Amino acid sequence: MGVEPVIINMEDICYAYPGGGEILNHIHFSLQAGEKVGLIGGNGSGKTTLLHIIIGILQANSGKLTVFDEAVRSEKDFFRVRQRVGLLFQNSDDQLFSPTVLEDVAFGLLNQGKKPSDACDIARQTLRDLNLGGFEDRVTHTLSGGEKKLVALATILTMQPEILLLDEPTSGLDEATKNRLTEILQGLAISYIIVSHEYDFLIANTDTIYGMKAGILTYHGDSAYLHSHYHSHPAGKLPHQHSVS
Repeated sequence: MGVEPVIINMEDICYAYPGGGEILNHIHFSLQAGEKVGLIGGNGSGKTTLLHIIIGILQANSGKLTVFDEAVRSEKDFFRVRQRVGLLFQNSDDQLFSPTVLEDVAFGLLNQGKKPSDACDIARQTLRDLNLGGFEDRVTHTLSGGEKKLVALATILTMQPEILLLDEPTSGLDEATKNRLTEILQGLAISYIIVSHEYDFLIANTDTIYGMKAGILTYHGDSAYLHSHYHSHPAGKLPHQHSVS
């Protein structure tokens, strides 16, 4: 069985917010085609920052980022990356800004230069694929949290990305919507990285797990070894991982 090509490669990536300490500390990471990765860690550990570096919302202070075998440095480079890599924000309101669902889902296609009729046809089909048929004329800001999350995902999937970056995709969702999201992800034949605190969700949807702590990225192993139960801890209930011999 051959080794799949590396489609994201980060070499010695460092990033510090202006006036703050280093949030990414000499990160080395690679994602292979077809790989499904979970990323865990405490709040402020650098998980979201890592995703934003990949997509170009933030640019690393040092190190080298390669996406699809091309070094990515300039905004022009990141524009090309965003045509092939989609980011689902933790807060759907950061992603949805058009008056209606159809306008939101078609927006990216129109930006790519597709004719309005073609963009709307593709957007409608994407909504049907996500069991959101009939949502086209719904006013976006009146949707429930779960509905917004699925519509935000539709805005990305309509662009047919080759990589998905998902930042806390289950945050605020009920169990039915979480299950629907799992069905959608398991039906996708693409690579993705999921940032999540929900271990059950990661076990169901990823192959390997990495952890972030104080800006340092560590490989944790197969997702199947990740346990979702909790132990009492002075700071509250914290998920943990058992080492496997």
